Parts: sequence; structure tokens; C-alpha cells
Amino acid sequence: MPPPPPPPPLGRSRRRPGHPVGFGDPALDDHDLVAARTALAQGRWTEARALLAATGDDWDRRGHRVMGLARESTALAWAGDWRLVEPESTDAHVLLALATVHRAVAGKTRPDRARDACLDAAARVPDDPTPWLGLLHLERAVGREEDVVRLFDEVRHRHPAHHHAHHLMVARLAERRPDAGQDPLHEVYDFAAWAAEQAPPGSPLAVVPVVAHAERFRVLARAGVLPGDPKRSGHWAGRRARLVMKAAFDWWLEWGDPHDRAGVVHPRGRIDLNFLAHAKYCEGRPVEAAALFHRIGPHVTRAPWSYGDQEPYAAFRAARDAALGAV
Repeated sequence: MPPPPPPPPLGRSRRRPGHPVGFGDPALDDHDLVAARTALAQGRWTEARALLAATGDDWDRRGHRVMGLARESTALAWAGDWRLVEPESTDAHVLLALATVHRAVAGKTRPDRARDACLDAAARVPDDPTPWLGLLHLERAVGREEDVVRLFDEVRHRHPAHHHAHHLMVARLAERRPDAGQDPLHEVYDFAAWAAEQAPPGSPLAVVPVVAHAERFRVLARAGVLPGDPKRSGHWAGRRARLVMKAAFDWWLEWGDPHDRAGVVHPRGRIDLNFLAHAKYCEGRPVEAAALFHRIGPHVTRAPWSYGDQEPYAAFRAARDAALGAV
């Protein structure tokens, strides 16, 4: 009889069986961010410094990268060391502020400490929307609705097409009035339509109405108004929903993956593709969904596949297999 297998090595990830490595990684396809985040976890903050310096004033990419670094469990400690060594570094202050935000959202520090850190960083870099994005993320989780609206305006004042800020605002608006059901006049749809209309040509904000529809499903399913299976909920069957999905898919056919000033794909573009593939699958358009699944590749996001209390990777894999099988 063969001996039993050895125990797993210490430190092995406790991710759920069947999840591929990197599933749900908020870094998405930003390999430079992954490398800097790994170095930060090992106590080397110079890679994070170089990454943020190279990012410059590409505000969507800067927000994506600072948020990605700030989520690392050691970010607060190492950003504090960086600030001590280079007290004049505004990047160190911004990273420290957003790392404090993530700890406050997780209930590991007081929200007022995170607010103070973000306001201090904002005063040092008045043109940078990233400290305000940190405050928006904080108040989205623990604050008052009027604060969320005010902070969204602060972000937009500095970068009107800020991708992450629009997603946070849509998620918060979708949570209003769950008792209204599938009201096509709900304020989240007005906001999403406005965001798409005022966006410049090629902007991924064209997908915000799709995001709004998925976020509204999340809220209605949680409230028990809709069943948890998104494909069988009927949420994507109405005429307005179909028009929204068609407009967003037509945008994708025309623009593909939007590129920034340096010719690089938008840092959060894979998030939009996941929302759009989810919508097309739920709408019953497997051929269109299949094209999006091919483009997503390994960069699967937890939202919106987890909506309706679904196990996200299982839901993604079932939808992808069904769409590709239909093709």
C-alpha cells in the first residue's frame, strides 16, 4: 500500500479548489503592478516607487496601480517606511493614505485616520484624483450618501472620465430603493446614461449602463425581489435592457480595447469585458458572449459573476463553456 501523500507546504494558498492562480486578481493584466506588489510584500518599496513614477498623470492607471498596491497586507507598513526615508515623496503619502483606507474598510483601523491621511495626501497633490478616489472608496463602504456624491464630484473635477469612480458611484446608486423593483426609471439608469453620453469617443464609460443593470440585479437579488440565478431572473429580458446591451456591444465592436495616450490598453478594460460578457450571456446571446470570453482570457473578475450569491468562478466557467459550446 503506497504511503499517504505529504502534507501541503507551509504558506500554500488557501484558494478554493478549481480556482486558477490569479482568479479575481484586481491587478488584472498589469504585469508591472504584479511585480511591484510582490516586491512590496517582500519589503522592497523601491519597485513601487519606480512604478508610480513611471505612471505619471495617467490618472486611471495611477488609481488602478495605487489601489492595487494598497490592497497588499504589508502596504501600510512599507509605505510608512518609504515616507520616513523620503518624506518629500508625494507618492509615498498617497500610497500610505490608500493603504489606510483599505484597512479602515476591513475594520482594522478607524475611518477618521484614513480620512485624515487622504486629505493630507490630497493637499500635497492637488491635481491628483487618487486621494479623492481613496476617500470615495472609504465613504462608499462606511460613510453617508451625501459624502459619496461630494467625493465623486471631487474626482470628476480632476479627471471627468475616471473609470473606477464611476463604477463606485453606480454601485452606490443602485442600492437606493430596492423596493422599487425593476423600475426602468430608477436613478442609477439616469446616471449611467448621462455618464455614457458625456464620455469622449472610445471611452469605456460607454459600458457604464451595462454595469448599472448588473448592479441593480445584485441589489434586487439580495433583497429577494429577483431569483439568484441571473440568467433565469428575466432581468436582462426587457426592451430597455436589450437596447443597453446592444449599444455597449456595438461600442466594443467599433473600439475594441480602448487605448490610452501611450497606446496601452485601458488598465481596467478587463472589468468592462467581464460585465459585458455576463450581460450577453444572461441576455441569451451566446455567440456575442463567446467573442468577449475569448478577449477576457484568464483575467476573470469576481464581479459580476458573484452577483445573486453565485460562486463566481463556477458561474463564469459555466457561462463561458455554454457560450463557447454554442459557437
